[in-house]
Amino acid sequence: MPGSDLAIFIGIQKSLIERDLIDQTFLRAHTDGWEAVVAQAQETDWATIVSTCGVPQADIETAATLISQAKRTVFAWAMGVTHQANGVDGVCSIANTALLTGNIGKIGAGVMPIRGHSNVQGFGSMGVKNELKPALKALLEKLLGRSLDLAPGYHARALIAAADAGNVDTLLCLGGNFYAANPNLAEAKRALSKIDTIVYLATKPNLGHFHGLARKQTLILPVFNRFENPHKTTVESGNNFVRLNDEGKTHLQQANLVAEVNFITELAHRLHGSAPIDWRKLQDTRYVRQLIAETIAGYEKIGQIDETKAEFTIEGRILTQPQFKTPSGRAQMQLTPIPRLSLPTPAAFGQREGIVLALITARSYTQHNTVVYRTADKYRGMPHRHCILMNANDVKSAGFHHHQRITVQGEAGKLENIEIICGAIRCGAALMFYPEANVLMQGTTDPKSHTPAYKRVPVLVF
Repeated sequence: MPGSDLAIFIGIQKSLIERDLIDQTFLRAHTDGWEAVVAQAQETDWATIVSTCGVPQADIETAATLISQAKRTVFAWAMGVTHQANGVDGVCSIANTALLTGNIGKIGAGVMPIRGHSNVQGFGSMGVKNELKPALKALLEKLLGRSLDLAPGYHARALIAAADAGNVDTLLCLGGNFYAANPNLAEAKRALSKIDTIVYLATKPNLGHFHGLARKQTLILPVFNRFENPHKTTVESGNNFVRLNDEGKTHLQQANLVAEVNFITELAHRLHGSAPIDWRKLQDTRYVRQLIAETIAGYEKIGQIDETKAEFTIEGRILTQPQFKTPSGRAQMQLTPIPRLSLPTPAAFGQREGIVLALITARSYTQHNTVVYRTADKYRGMPHRHCILMNANDVKSAGFHHHQRITVQGEAGKLENIEIICGAIRCGAALMFYPEANVLMQGTTDPKSHTPAYKRVPVLVF
């Protein structure tokens, strides 16, 4: 069931422990906290594990056996794990399983998050987040020759709350679709409408340009996309490689396009002048890469990439030895409490009839985030974006039929005239497309990562 990934991994741990298949030599030598993780798995009964995840004990034990028999195992996951109210705990349960079996710190094994396009990796590597990491702050202070006393910024959900409270006067959005990427689209639209000025730097139109409008003025400025950029740029792949891109060329010869780096640096120059930072000099991306080499650990080779043209992997990311980035050099294993999953009754939605399901929101085939996508999903057999994928047994038990048009009601809103598509999805779960279904959800977030639980949204189908 959606939201129950953690239970499966506790089950795998339990099976390995019961058969004495964990690597205690590795655990004693390279980890802290492993005893508590083992005790947690031992104390969790199989009935709880199976009832939480809906996967038979025999299947979980088969997975444990395969892991134990493999010389090397890579544990990979994507947003289905992280877009949960307990997403961080879910990732920790995966890491715990890898550590229990000694599958971290050797070639051909480890943990690997699958994180989408290069902006995700690159932004994280450059320290782009609402609070600057202390180590990066210290390096920037050294580079600038002055201290930085920076107020923490907002993460995405906190920004919506702050805007809704009238505490944001200007917002600059670099690409993406901030309006539609948020849960509770009615709240997002209201919050953005309380901001005086919003500037969108965009490569193409999206829903936010129509619904995410500011109180006084909204500017939509066309910029070059990554492959049209007139500068040499670098990208970091999901597999930890950094490569140099040549300058691009746009087919929009008559368009008044600008590169993002030119816009941002020129704006900064006009607001702050040229001291202590010569903002206009940062329009030279080669110079930017040299600064990155001085400040971002593991990125030292980017300073010579214009000469070498050589792709490189980022130092310190791939663990071929069990040495961890902690003060002790040992992995710090974390307890991962098993979730108590339940769904409300139709009465909670103000209805007497219908079926309540755990809704997963997902991207369709060929969909690129919230910006570009086709209407149909041939992989799931969904002919358009106003469908709900349901298990045939759920459809039958609720008295519906294939292709029937129904209403889907969530905690924050509802969608009408939605077509039922019977398909390969578990009983008790359903799937609709992101971002259209975001209107249904309140925006429950993981308190540790602030990521919304897009993969488990209670909805009533009637």
